Amino acid sequence: MDVFLKDEKQEVVSLYKTLRREYAEPFEGKRYFRMKSAIMQASADGRLHRDIFGFNPLVNALQTAILVCEEIGQNKDAVQSCLLAPFFSTTESLDKLGKVFGKGVRNILHGLVNIRDLYAKNPSVQSENFRNLIVSFAEDMRVILIMIANRTNLMRKIKDNANIEAQMKISSEATYLYAPLAHKLGLYKIKSELEDLSLKYMNHDAYYHIKDKLNATKNARDAYMEQFMKPIREMLDAAHLKYHMKGRTKSIHSIWQKMQRQGCPFEGVYDLFAIRIILDAPLKEEKQQCWQVYSLITDKYRPNPKRLRDWLSIPKSNGYESLHITVLGPENKWVEVQIRTSRMDEIAEHGLAAHWRYKGVRQGGAGIEQWLANIRSALETSDDMQLMDQFRSELKTDEVYVFTPQGDLYKLPQGATVLDFAYMIHTNIGDHCTGAIINQKNASMRQVLSSGDQVTIQTHPNQYPKRDWLNFVSTSKAKSKIKQNIKEQEVKDTKLAKEIIERKFKNRKIDYDGNLMIQVGRKLGYKDIYYFYEAVLNEDVDLNTIIETYTELYKHDNNQLERAPVHSAKEFSLQDDTQKYINSGDELVIGSNLKGMDYTLAKCCNPIYGDSIFGFVTINKGVKIHRTNCPNAYALRARFGYRVVKARWAGKSENNTYPITLRIVGNDDLGVVNNISSIVSKEEKINIRSFSISANDGLFSGMLTIMIGDTKSLENLIKKLKTVKGVKNISRD
Repeated sequence: MDVFLKDEKQEVVSLYKTLRREYAEPFEGKRYFRMKSAIMQASADGRLHRDIFGFNPLVNALQTAILVCEEIGQNKDAVQSCLLAPFFSTTESLDKLGKVFGKGVRNILHGLVNIRDLYAKNPSVQSENFRNLIVSFAEDMRVILIMIANRTNLMRKIKDNANIEAQMKISSEATYLYAPLAHKLGLYKIKSELEDLSLKYMNHDAYYHIKDKLNATKNARDAYMEQFMKPIREMLDAAHLKYHMKGRTKSIHSIWQKMQRQGCPFEGVYDLFAIRIILDAPLKEEKQQCWQVYSLITDKYRPNPKRLRDWLSIPKSNGYESLHITVLGPENKWVEVQIRTSRMDEIAEHGLAAHWRYKGVRQGGAGIEQWLANIRSALETSDDMQLMDQFRSELKTDEVYVFTPQGDLYKLPQGATVLDFAYMIHTNIGDHCTGAIINQKNASMRQVLSSGDQVTIQTHPNQYPKRDWLNFVSTSKAKSKIKQNIKEQEVKDTKLAKEIIERKFKNRKIDYDGNLMIQVGRKLGYKDIYYFYEAVLNEDVDLNTIIETYTELYKHDNNQLERAPVHSAKEFSLQDDTQKYINSGDELVIGSNLKGMDYTLAKCCNPIYGDSIFGFVTINKGVKIHRTNCPNAYALRARFGYRVVKARWAGKSENNTYPITLRIVGNDDLGVVNNISSIVSKEEKINIRSFSISANDGLFSGMLTIMIGDTKSLENLIKKLKTVKGVKNISRD
């Protein structure tokens, strides 16, 4: 007890006696000693900390427990949880408490710890998403009740506290989070108190201005309500209707809201109170009796047609039924009258269309709605408090709520991934997303999110959307933005490829026809014209092949194909060296001194000494040497087989080096790239020309271009690279 001030020691004893007198069950027998021992141990371990206002946690806990007991009517598990909650916050400690105090206490404390962790992420509580997240994380309904009770107790105590900034923050949370939750649960008195206290702390002058006005007019207001209701009672009694009638004055906060909305002073708020008439009518006579009451009232008082709200003929979509009228009462004052039956009032008050809904406090999914309605019903109608012990949330939501590092809260559909979240924040972030950090752990773009996750999106300027991204996003925004970006990139690539082709055509003085080029792409085996232009950009298709195919198709379409002329013997001349190799069965021996033969190595497949090769005779660039497994080999042999010649390498390598590109895929581990570079640099007669990498989903993909002499050296290098830890696959482009 050394951490208690003298007055606090006395206060603890007094509160304990009050609580035990009100509700003795939590303190009977061994329970008292167990609870005392647990709290004493927590204090000895240094877990008894004052809050931001300097209040003692045990004093707060006792006050909250009394409020839960007296004003909400909870049982021993809720009371014990109130007393233990400030001192226990780890899963291990909660499991130990569960063995001592039971599963019910453990579940409540677990829900309170979950919500405490949510608060640690600095969320914006002025968010419907956060309200729904709190409800879904609570698990046990008593968690919500304890939270409301705790905040109500705190709001009652901070009036004269010096920490104004914390006072404003707590008051704001009470308005936007706890008051709506209390209203949803049918705790109307607590809801009004929270709103009024929030206004008192946040707008002191407005609160006391309205309070003083209400106090000054209370007697007159009560007398006026009685004057207004007396003739109505007489008419209803004369009509032999069964009913009860009540009048209520609006709360200070409600009056202030109306003054703000209407931009009027206190005197301009004419409906400071309302009259509710609730009929006990048979189901078949409900509408008839409601309209009968309407007729009787409007016979006595003149109605305002613009203020008539008929939800009897056509109920609201949420099921709400009632008849609201505004009439001109004595002294020319407007009074609102609500007419409904007991059945309608029961529906309005028990969740299907509760007051908080038709007043405009928006609510999330139907699951949360039903959950809260069931709790409200249990609170108001159950005499057997065991029902409260057994009642567990069966809330199933189709939504998840995710935090940003700044505490902003986003709602996504169940199954949404990191990439969905990135696109929800901003399209540019989604386009360049490479992964995320979820709850301080690295995660890939494919990671499915859970409610309460705190997500930091990681981006890279060289990252761009890819087609396979569409396979692991679920939101329509992400899908549409990815498709849009891919389409834009295809347009850019297509434009660039066309420019390359058009420049080549211009040099050859050939007219370019876009429609004919589509036929060229199809003839070369590309079903989608984009993939054809992509192949042009990547130099996977030879431009001379495109020109030849284009020329052939052009002549065919314009009937310009010429028959081969008949030559006389006088015109015969010796074939040039290139033609000789086409018509003979000889092989080109690459590397030997070929006189009169102009040959180059094709860039589309980059053959090196030792590769299986063939030659292709071009129109004006001599012979191009291709690998037999070149991507263009099939098309060249199928369409221009008469230009294909056999070729092989000379018997010995001439110490030449050739460029090749290796594609390396592996785990994005620390040091793997350095290990690859180190191995290549140590190899004799192998030089690195370029090495580019990109990381994605925990993997890296690298393009390594080197100068190498022959296939034997290449095979040895690949074997060594495969021994590097993390490397999964190596292929040659």
